[in-house]
Amino acid sequence: MTILKPLDPSFPIDRQLGLDASPVVLVNLFFVDGPNEQALIDTWAEDAAFMKRQPGFISTQLHRAIGDSPTYFNYAVWESTDAFRAAFSHPEFRAKLSSYPASTVASPHLFQKVGVSGICTA
Repeated sequence: MTILKPLDPSFPIDRQLGLDASPVVLVNLFFVDGPNEQALIDTWAEDAAFMKRQPGFISTQLHRAIGDSPTYFNYAVWESTDAFRAAFSHPEFRAKLSSYPASTVASPHLFQKVGVSGICTA
């Protein structure tokens, strides 16, 4: 089963789910033993397919670290924390967490875009 390790221990994903914000971006770092990489990808793909069917889902993308690092991260864009909370709390999704390789450690965290004048918009 996946171990959920907060990216920011002082404000873990469970606390973030209690806030109302929109839109939000989920960033999730995955650490896995090298031999389990394909199993991680396969399970993530099943989760992503489930999430794509949920109301408020916008998009997602999985990335792998370059070189010999079996580290992954994905980001997923959601219309709101309400939409993400409903999908993340869904019994079908929660049951799927046990399908990840035993060596998987995931660090999910929600973010919002920040506008910086002359550089990017919020």
